[in-house]
Amino acid sequence: MPDIDTPEILPGAEPWSTDGSGPGAPGALCIHGFTGNPSSMRPVAEAFAAAGFAVELPRLPGHGTTVEDMLTTSWENWSAEAEAAYQRLAARAGKVVVAGLSMGGTLTVWLATRHPEIAGIVPINAAVAPQQPEVVEMVKGMVDEGELVMPGIGSDIAKPGVVESAYESTPLKPLLSLVGVLDELGSKLGGITCPVLIMTSPQDHVVDPAASDLLAAAVSGPVERVTLERSYHVATVDYDAELIQQQAVEFGRKVTAE
Repeated sequence: MPDIDTPEILPGAEPWSTDGSGPGAPGALCIHGFTGNPSSMRPVAEAFAAAGFAVELPRLPGHGTTVEDMLTTSWENWSAEAEAAYQRLAARAGKVVVAGLSMGGTLTVWLATRHPEIAGIVPINAAVAPQQPEVVEMVKGMVDEGELVMPGIGSDIAKPGVVESAYESTPLKPLLSLVGVLDELGSKLGGITCPVLIMTSPQDHVVDPAASDLLAAAVSGPVERVTLERSYHVATVDYDAELIQQQAVEFGRKVTAE
């Protein structure tokens, strides 16, 4: 019988993996964003799988269930799962590429600072720039006043009729744990030497598109860029979904063949 303390996973929010075309096949780790779940990166994961990649699409702790479940989690939990998923994939695959949306992009970049053997990374509207101090202080003030959540940031999508499977509320303490990592991460970006494919939506209402410029200027590896002209923040399920899949797989094939 299931543990009554374990929240049910939302339909479509399950983690997913595949073994690829055979021993030594290249690997692709796909990571979803803050308050979202694997459904937002599933199209990218499936595109990699169709190209013969072994794939890991983890569900980060506290995500894809209830916002109450997420309130008990932090960057430490999410990064631990991202690391574990990378290790699972690396154990059965050849060279590995990592792709992530929003906070998944943050985790993608973080993994690249820890694992120089990663063949390449694909940050999509990645949160890598430090937050404005006044915003951080506002959130801290809300927490000090006993607030647990604020209105959600999900479903920033241009395409009509497409709704992201994300929480309707943003948990504040978990948000602060993410914000607290960004300063430290910024100081390590220069240590990233692998190829980087940065994808950016100019009309992003969640992450400032300028964060992509910061990332492009800071890393030491070769940089390619793709502009997602027609999409908002959750571009992986927006108008540019097919472009993202095509470009990510093409990049993945190239860097894992080198």
